[in-house]
Amino acid sequence: MARLRSRWRAYTLTLPPDSAIKLIPTPLFFALSTALVAASYFLGGRMGERLRWPVLIAWFLAYPVAIGLIRGVGPLTAVGTNLWGGLLLTMVLSLTAIVASFPLGVLLALGRRSDLPVVKGFCIAYIELIRGVPLVTVLFMAQLMLPLFIVGGESIDKVVRAIVALTLFSAAYLAENVRGGLQAIPKGQIEAARAVGLNTVQTTLLITLPQALRAVIPVLVGQFISLFKDTSLVAILGLADLLGIAQTIVNQPDWLGISGGVWRETFLVVALIYWVFSFTMSRTARSVEQQLNVGKH
Repeated sequence: MARLRSRWRAYTLTLPPDSAIKLIPTPLFFALSTALVAASYFLGGRMGERLRWPVLIAWFLAYPVAIGLIRGVGPLTAVGTNLWGGLLLTMVLSLTAIVASFPLGVLLALGRRSDLPVVKGFCIAYIELIRGVPLVTVLFMAQLMLPLFIVGGESIDKVVRAIVALTLFSAAYLAENVRGGLQAIPKGQIEAARAVGLNTVQTTLLITLPQALRAVIPVLVGQFISLFKDTSLVAILGLADLLGIAQTIVNQPDWLGISGGVWRETFLVVALIYWVFSFTMSRTARSVEQQLNVGKH
């Protein structure tokens, strides 16, 4: 029984800090999560069409609500970002970087196709520079070089540094994906838009950009999945994400007396979590593709 309790404690270390969910005991938290997943699966087949928009709105509201709770709302004690870790940190980094890099990448793609030499040159230089270095280099720059270029940069939070680095890195690759979709649009559509009196901005927002984004959905989702897994590299900033917490669990001396340690179970759970999120993103993207008839003529 003691062995089971020890391993149960090891698994719960991958959750958000205890002070962030201290009002909900860990077993109850798992029970509620399992019940929610089961209810979502059951209701999805019967009431999926009716619940689509409420669920979508709830997804958008979940992020600011979760951050507000962690930062301290009502009876909850604020949890500093230096205490963030595990699955919580992985989700915050990946979701923030995905949401922030999307508009930035689209703007870079449009800027690279701009007729203004200054804008086009800046976008090309940025994209080629960022795509020419690995993510580890960008994270090192955020950790070591950022304080040298910004007054008071040493006081910038490590989580903020990681988010900025991941966002800038992802935006460069996303820009090239979007640019490929824009180049796939037949020129005849642009000429037709001009013929009916649409200006450049209207043509881009109403004709070319929607079709380009629709065509590159599989590539964008693949990039977002890769970004979700690349968050494990933030260990070089001294942050303990999901994989970092797992490594910390394995290295704890408390498990030395347990036969075989806990590394098998720990990393198996971590791998399962990564697979569930990646598979969910992939299936969601495939559902969107089927609704939009991507790849069908």
